[in-house]
Amino acid sequence: MVDPRWTEALDRLPDYLGSHLRVSIAALALGLAVSFPLALAVRNRPALRGLFLAAASIVQTVPGLALLALFYPLLLILSAWSLRAFGLGFSAFGFLPAVLALALYSMLPVLRNTITGLQGVSVDLIDAAKGVGMTPRQSLRLVELPLALPVIMAGIRTAAVWVIGTATLSTPIGQTSLGNYIFTGLQTQNWVFVLFGCIAAAVLALLVDQLLALLESGARLRSGARIVIGLTGLAALVALAFAPMPGQSRAAYVVGAKTFTESYVLSGLIAKALHASGLPARQREGLGSSVIFEALATNEIDAYVDYSGTLWVNQLRRTDIKPREQILADLTAMLRERYGVALLGSLGFENAYALVMPRKRAEALGIKSIADLAPHAGAMTIAGDYEFFSRPEWNALRGAYGLAFRNERQMQPDFMYAAVASGEVDIIAGYTSDGLIAQYDLVTLGDPKQAIPPYDAVLLLAPRRADDEALQTALRPLLGRIDIATMREANLRAGGVNGASSATEVAQWLWEKIGGR
Repeated sequence: MVDPRWTEALDRLPDYLGSHLRVSIAALALGLAVSFPLALAVRNRPALRGLFLAAASIVQTVPGLALLALFYPLLLILSAWSLRAFGLGFSAFGFLPAVLALALYSMLPVLRNTITGLQGVSVDLIDAAKGVGMTPRQSLRLVELPLALPVIMAGIRTAAVWVIGTATLSTPIGQTSLGNYIFTGLQTQNWVFVLFGCIAAAVLALLVDQLLALLESGARLRSGARIVIGLTGLAALVALAFAPMPGQSRAAYVVGAKTFTESYVLSGLIAKALHASGLPARQREGLGSSVIFEALATNEIDAYVDYSGTLWVNQLRRTDIKPREQILADLTAMLRERYGVALLGSLGFENAYALVMPRKRAEALGIKSIADLAPHAGAMTIAGDYEFFSRPEWNALRGAYGLAFRNERQMQPDFMYAAVASGEVDIIAGYTSDGLIAQYDLVTLGDPKQAIPPYDAVLLLAPRRADDEALQTALRPLLGRIDIATMREANLRAGGVNGASSATEVAQWLWEKIGGR
């Protein structure tokens, strides 16, 4: 029997592959449009040539994920300025930052190889071209470029492979790509997805590389058949990129998900609730914590689940801690007033940050709360997810309890629990709704000073959907229906413990568990 995760991966392929092709083609075309004429313009100007090659080389040293992420805030500022100055804004989310970053990434091999190829043409041949009366433009077009073509095409092939591979990193900034398989698989320990995404991206890169090689060899050998096959293959990929995806409606509600297991499951649950009410829905997964809220506030997505403490601290920049009901009431009013976002209600459970350690060691050291932990912290190592140590909650904990650990480490959330259970680290900043706490016999430490605010899971709607009655009617049955025990079990199932549960399957389980049909 075929593992159902392979079937699910295949079902998602048309959407992911089409989006990956669109962003890769656009980025490569933009990179070529800029770097090829630039190479021709500076090839005989040593100072400018060195300057542009150095700039392209510096861009290449920036890690791909960082380059993609840097364009998001930059475009956000430009969009806000454009809106104020001209009354016209644009999306800083997804396609545009991905295309710009990938285009920059593609420039170095094209720029360098074009210059190198043209400089490698024999001076005698260029003089001969002049001798027969050719103008510089004719010499370039009829003599230099044909002779330099193999080197130039090698640069274009390298740029294409780099762009296709790096495009998998565009998922966290909201661009759907083959990287969705990899990011989702890493978060949910769905190794089938990780493997599928890697293979799909590698096959696509090799295919494009070979089609470009056919074009190059066809031009060099004057083989019409090679050129026709190469162009036909590339045209087929372009057609595939822009063909409408089967079963995907442009009018569908878009449900967002952050970069961890619980968010994937809840995104799938919302999509099921919408489908059950006859409303089309599709998911955009793997979005960063700040990116997803901006995407909602700018109507790029329509709904997702966030947490009251995260919104209170990160979006509203509040440092005061109020009772749970007061925070929910203030959030409802302030999110609507500032962003036009509607807080529909709480799902019924809380997923707060909590300091977690092995039960046996806590009992041996007599540690029941963070206050008990403080005197031991100097000899311990703590691990958190990628954003915990830069969040205000961490500063609040350190300030309230005077925590000073020997070392701080960052790692994948699902790996933290195994790390603390095995003794690799002493303490982790875990999540109270995570089922791995029980599986590894860990214990959460009390927070007597209430330094961490409540983190009720709440359903948010985009401004354009704030008064959408059909959407709200479909989602209201989810409110107050998920208790902490149910969510822990769902997270445990989706964490890959039984080796065969995808987030989609667990969303279906959760939907049936809370009474959906």
